[in-house]
Amino acid sequence: MITPTSNLKMKNNNNKIRSVLSNTGANGLSSNSNSNKNNNSSKRTPDSSKLDACSPVTETSANTDISFLSKTDNQSELFSLIEDFRNIDIDENGWADKKDVIESVSKSGKGSYDEVREALKNVSVDASGHVELDDFVELNAKLKESKQSGGSSGPSPAQMAGSQSGAETFVRNKAKVVLGSGRTMHTIDDEERVEFTRHINSVLAGDSLVGNRVPFDLDTFQLFDECTDGLVLSALINDSVPDTIDTRVLNLPKGGKPLNNFKLLENANIVLNSAKAIGCIVVNVHSEDITDGKEHLILGLIWQIIRRGLLSKIDIKLHPELYRLLEDDETLEQFLRLPPEKILLRWFNYHLKAANWHRKVNNFSQDVQDGENYTILLNQLAPELCSRAPLQTSDLLQRAEQVLSNADKLQCRKYLTPKSLVAGNPKLNLAFVAHLFNTHPGLEPVQDEEKPEIEDFDAEGEREARVFTLWLNSLDVDPPVVSLFEDLKDGQILLEAYDKVMPGSVDWKHINKRPANGNEMSRFKALENTNYCVAIGKANHFSLVGIEGSDITDGTKILTLGLVWQLMRRNINNTLSSLSVNGKEVSDQDILKWANSMVAKGGKSSSIRSFKDPSLSTGQFLLDVLHGMKPGYVDYDLVMSGNTEEERYANAKLAISIARKLGALIWLVPEDINEVRSRLILTFVGSLMSMKA
Repeated sequence: MITPTSNLKMKNNNNKIRSVLSNTGANGLSSNSNSNKNNNSSKRTPDSSKLDACSPVTETSANTDISFLSKTDNQSELFSLIEDFRNIDIDENGWADKKDVIESVSKSGKGSYDEVREALKNVSVDASGHVELDDFVELNAKLKESKQSGGSSGPSPAQMAGSQSGAETFVRNKAKVVLGSGRTMHTIDDEERVEFTRHINSVLAGDSLVGNRVPFDLDTFQLFDECTDGLVLSALINDSVPDTIDTRVLNLPKGGKPLNNFKLLENANIVLNSAKAIGCIVVNVHSEDITDGKEHLILGLIWQIIRRGLLSKIDIKLHPELYRLLEDDETLEQFLRLPPEKILLRWFNYHLKAANWHRKVNNFSQDVQDGENYTILLNQLAPELCSRAPLQTSDLLQRAEQVLSNADKLQCRKYLTPKSLVAGNPKLNLAFVAHLFNTHPGLEPVQDEEKPEIEDFDAEGEREARVFTLWLNSLDVDPPVVSLFEDLKDGQILLEAYDKVMPGSVDWKHINKRPANGNEMSRFKALENTNYCVAIGKANHFSLVGIEGSDITDGTKILTLGLVWQLMRRNINNTLSSLSVNGKEVSDQDILKWANSMVAKGGKSSSIRSFKDPSLSTGQFLLDVLHGMKPGYVDYDLVMSGNTEEERYANAKLAISIARKLGALIWLVPEDINEVRSRLILTFVGSLMSMKA
């Protein structure tokens, strides 16, 4: 049924198209008889004389630049473009999704996927991200202009660097791709893009959320466009660390229609906050960067997620046989301080030494690029399958291919290509070695009498240590924390955290730094630092009764956790400072009162008396807080009674994902809620409260 309003809109649309067509005639570009040379074509072509109020013509602009059209078939080509656009905009919305436009135009042969994609970046698409007809015409103009000017190779990197234009530039040069605009250029490694795409195609095949969208083309930048809705990245996070994201919270396209910008940003919020929560170092990446398809940032985020999954199994609790890698006079505590990359190198060298090989590896670049060390490692892991024959090959690329053929015999040919091996790509080599360890560790199982005595630590302390580690790393402390109690023993990281939470609180002239050669700081100097940590805390009204610097240096866990908690609590207070009354810090009771008020605001009846309230274990109270903050975000059809452990876990996971969707940075995991870890639940509510600050 055509309403008066829709009738008026159609008239306006048709008038605009008539205006475009009249402009072409006015310019003398299509008024001659030559413009009718394609009239016998079987393809349906609009006729401006037959446009009436009921014709569903897509809206365009009278100012559309059509000067690119030839002087003989201008009007005919414009009609063709209108028809092409209609075939994409099948719902007659007046716009089409970017991905649909790129796919359609590239399939038409007017340019490769990446050429069309980059040309579209230089089209003045509005903030909605929708491609309208005039944008579509402009896109085709740019593609035609590019072909007429000699192709898509683009200017040299030097020329680009000096460009003052705001136009996007795309240049492929061997294994590197340079892209950007004006003086802002970014380079991405094309082999990394290919291998990460290959990984995603493999692990997400059959995924309930996005399995129907893979595989992605390895030869184009399709991956980045597919990541803009956040669904692929969410599935990748759940593959690396299962159950991180409750997929029921994600915004999904409905009825074949793409998500709007707001829903895209919500999904991106979930991705970024979840990535941080699993330990990814995400610096200077914002939700808009994901929805805009910023290639270098998305590729960096993908690597962080893949890396997290690959390295998560390099854990002595999962692999007690890692105990065999301890060196002479090395304690288990010292070994546990090593980051996963260092443990992988230790593992690599353990096998090289066992093979009586004269070399060692100290990195994942120069030390492996000639393929010799890989040859020995693979031979040591599976001598019956992997020979040392590659050592006899002088050509490095041929040797690299032979090395990877050996890896293929172990079903471990993944991430590396001969070129990236010889180039010494550190990311791809790390991924290759981690995958090799995860599938073929080659270490003798540890007998019961040999098993290392890994100190049993209460679950609450262990969970708090995990959250505090993530929080400290979010402050961008250097070096990142791997083993909380070991890494804080010399006080340097704690002092750095103090300075970030309370700028100016640390006098760096009096701080002892770690030796440049990598050795540990002497106990005397470490005690000077940790005593200073305690003194700063007391000066800032921390409750540190009975805590001394030696407690931190000795790795006394409960006391160390107490100090770090108060520092984290101060950081929360800083965020909530705008909500303080009469300059007083926001207290636990203030946060509790706010949470209960949000529940009442949402019309729910649940309430708690403290953050130790047993009722918190069901997750329902936190869901009610979220409902009070943002009505409609909690689908109560998904909320369970919490009578079983599974129901309580599902509620807690739902609450965490909704909070991240709203933009809150949540560090805890569902078990922390189910087990009522009071400090960690306070951080959850404090993060929500800070969104109102």
